[in-house]
Amino acid sequence: MSSDSNAAADPAAPRAPRPKTTGLASGPAAPGVAKVDPILVVDAVQRRFGGLTAVDVEHLEIPRGAITALIGPNGAGKTTLFNLLCGFDRPNSGTWSFDGTNLSGIPSFKVARMGQVRTFQLTKSLSLLTVLENMKLGAPKQRGEGFWASLFPFLWRAEEAEIEQRARDLLRRFKLDAKEKDFAASLSGGQRKLLEMARALMSDPTLVMLDEPMAGVNPALTQSLLEHILDLKDQGMTVLFVEHDMHMVRHIADWVVVMAEGRVVAEGPPDTVMADPAVVDAYLGAHQDVDLGAVTGRLPVISDADATKIRDQIETEVEEETAEEDKA
Repeated sequence: MSSDSNAAADPAAPRAPRPKTTGLASGPAAPGVAKVDPILVVDAVQRRFGGLTAVDVEHLEIPRGAITALIGPNGAGKTTLFNLLCGFDRPNSGTWSFDGTNLSGIPSFKVARMGQVRTFQLTKSLSLLTVLENMKLGAPKQRGEGFWASLFPFLWRAEEAEIEQRARDLLRRFKLDAKEKDFAASLSGGQRKLLEMARALMSDPTLVMLDEPMAGVNPALTQSLLEHILDLKDQGMTVLFVEHDMHMVRHIADWVVVMAEGRVVAEGPPDTVMADPAVVDAYLGAHQDVDLGAVTGRLPVISDADATKIRDQIETEVEEETAEEDKA
């Protein structure tokens, strides 16, 4: 029997690394580079909270059919950008489109119905409903949700059975089928992450956005989550996720976007981005003589020649002031 057959027979056997998707950009890797086939396009989006600019993205395109990681230090604006793109918050300015449709001002529930769904860093499962009931809530446009239709079960009973079967199939795939009758409150943090991802798939999405899927997950479930994210791409979905685990990013991401101080400072394939000085500065501050604001463009970059002129000017002014004080 071949090794592939053995792996299929033994679910616990390690799976071979899956190939990365390449050729996503139509030019050299750089912030705002155009993609060959973008599914999400962001233009001049800003979100300010008082005097703080949390998001200031001039142009960003997310490639279709690939796994894109959105990384950056805490406070970089990653989750705020997620909230804007999904309709959970409104920007001060800017536009963005999903699959060619302008989403500016569209509420989150309508965005989800269009095929763009998300999960949260802190899971949003309904604790006092069972796992199966949580799954069934993810199915859109249920006939029995209407008040009058709900009074006549014969109108929606068949659809309810189909939804329940689909929910059970997904729970089996995510290895949560044994928990279907348990309350969601009884699940571990990692199991709740799996439940939220499975529930998101009930709507047959085109774009799945995951906000820190590995946060608070037991290491025993990490590999399972990684495989499920890779499975999404294999099934034709596009994945955009926020993550701090650089090992995970390097392992599964086809494309990486780096944010710092609300701006996109780098993007490209994982290995290219990890070696970018802007990324090193954003995460580690490796170049101690360069302010992060200069990397993001918030502060002007002063050349050595200009710096020398400014220093000479200051020294001259100090000497003149000292001379005047001596005369007095």
